[in-house]
Amino acid sequence: MNTLKNLKLVLGSILMMVVTTQISIAQTYNLNNSASNLKIEGTSNVHDWEIEAKDQKGKLVAELDNGQLVKISQLEFTVVAESLKSGKSGMDKNTYKALKTDKNKNITYKLNKVNNIDCVSSGSCKVVTSGTLNIAGSSRPIDITFDAKVSGDKITLTGSQELKMTDYKVDPPTAMFGTITTGDKVNVKFQTTFSK
Repeated sequence: MNTLKNLKLVLGSILMMVVTTQISIAQTYNLNNSASNLKIEGTSNVHDWEIEAKDQKGKLVAELDNGQLVKISQLEFTVVAESLKSGKSGMDKNTYKALKTDKNKNITYKLNKVNNIDCVSSGSCKVVTSGTLNIAGSSRPIDITFDAKVSGDKITLTGSQELKMTDYKVDPPTAMFGTITTGDKVNVKFQTTFSK
């Protein structure tokens, strides 16, 4: 009788530990704009160009096991379109026109599925994802692979992704009455830090 009582007590304690552990594992991180960096690099018939996002926000819900990333259940990312700055007002104006920022204020990404997490060390993993990217009001599915580094209460995602503007119905910007034309392909480089 005593043994049965003890067994129930032990099983109850184990169950309680499992439940509380699972609750504490899923953690929400918010994008730290000042610690994050996103650049878009492109080409033109005159010179290469670069534009940087100044205003980003986002959310990451992840599960860790002993400081190692084991699951990402939510990842959302927003860039305020008119926060893209090149340092040249004329180019910025043409960019906003191409992105139709009068109607589409934000560029957004939303995770649909994590296809694979491969951790090379305790705090560093390569993550393969499928999601939806919306640019200038046009949404398309996109596969993005990035590195995820866990450090204390921060997770930093680093990677790059090639895009074609015309895939999102964006006409590559032109300047000087069409004499300067930009290439259709751009490369988006990001180092995005999420903090608890």
